[in-house]
Amino acid sequence: MIKAEAGRLGFNGCGISRAEFLPDDAQRLTQWLEANYQAGMSYMENHFDKRTDPSKLVEGAKSVISVIVNYFTSERLKDPDAPVISTYAYGLDYHDVIRRKLNELLQFIRTSFEPANGRAFVDSAPVLDRAWAARSGLGWIGKNSNLISPEKGSFFFIGSVIVDIPLQYDKPITDFCGECNRCIRACPTNAIVPGRTLDSNRCISYLTIENKSEISKEFFGKLKNRIFGCDICQDVCPWNRKSTQNSEEEFKPLTGLLEMTRQEWDDLDEEKFNTTFAYSPIKRATFKGLKRNLEFIKRNDEL
Repeated sequence: MIKAEAGRLGFNGCGISRAEFLPDDAQRLTQWLEANYQAGMSYMENHFDKRTDPSKLVEGAKSVISVIVNYFTSERLKDPDAPVISTYAYGLDYHDVIRRKLNELLQFIRTSFEPANGRAFVDSAPVLDRAWAARSGLGWIGKNSNLISPEKGSFFFIGSVIVDIPLQYDKPITDFCGECNRCIRACPTNAIVPGRTLDSNRCISYLTIENKSEISKEFFGKLKNRIFGCDICQDVCPWNRKSTQNSEEEFKPLTGLLEMTRQEWDDLDEEKFNTTFAYSPIKRATFKGLKRNLEFIKRNDEL
């Protein structure tokens, strides 16, 4: 019933796992933090117990329901010289879109399986969404640290609902990365390190979004004209040959976004930024951050 409702709400996959402490993921998270791979994202150091134990988020947690939502699109910026933004940011902010759907799913559970209590999460709380999605059989963690589905690739968002009722649990699936290392070889900044781990200090997505400092000169020529996020490791992944156009109306490109020229990006002022990206993930970078990124790739062009 839950999976059928998830499908009705527009989720492209739903898996369920037992809510319990994650010892292996706790160890990996500890090692990741000790290596300083979180870079400037100090918030990743907070709430360690909540990240690894769902009962710290929902009292009496019994089940974690994981969902995925396809955001793939073959549409691209019209101006070949225009700066590149990640495809996940073409439409409306996925936090708002998915949170609304997750809350509807949670309400369905509450009314269908009383008494039931729970909380919905989408990339805005200390939840290891990818780990839970992998445990529920929705995919495996690839060498680029993304969740990869054998049927759908990796261009999707992940959401989680933690509930205090027992359900039927799915099993993890086989890892099919094999000997392939295309994502590792394709990353221009060498951000993908052994152990299916990402060094945020070198990741273009981090450098252009979460990073609040100046971008190091060592990355000149390596951002590949990107000013918000990066899809390189996903673009080269063979499993993404199975990606299909998303059907979510709210993920369609914002009006005029793909038509913006390089000059229009360079001329963007704060008022236009606030108006254009008020409901877009791009606002995460802030106007100051986006202009920094634009200046960085412009200086690179001048060298």
